[in-house]
Amino acid sequence: MKRIKSMIFGLIVGILLGLWFGFNLGKERPVFSNPFDEGTFQDTIKQTGEELIEKSGEVLEKSGQALQRRTQDEEPLPLPPENHPPR
Repeated sequence: MKRIKSMIFGLIVGILLGLWFGFNLGKERPVFSNPFDEGTFQDTIKQTGEELIEKSGEVLEKSGQALQRRTQDEEPLPLPPENHPPR
């Protein structure tokens, strides 16, 4: 009976620690940090800015690769129509 109690206690403690560590890993925080800490407004702004810069860099990289492929295929780039104002 004592062994079953200790196994149940260990299981409960293991589940709680696993939830704590898993939640922090899911939020990309240090493992031993407080999972209920929301962070400051500055941290949120900083994280959003970093994501924006990263995504814009990816878009620029993809567009550069598309231009390289287009020049390698020797396709002429379409020129915009010449619109002259009336005189």
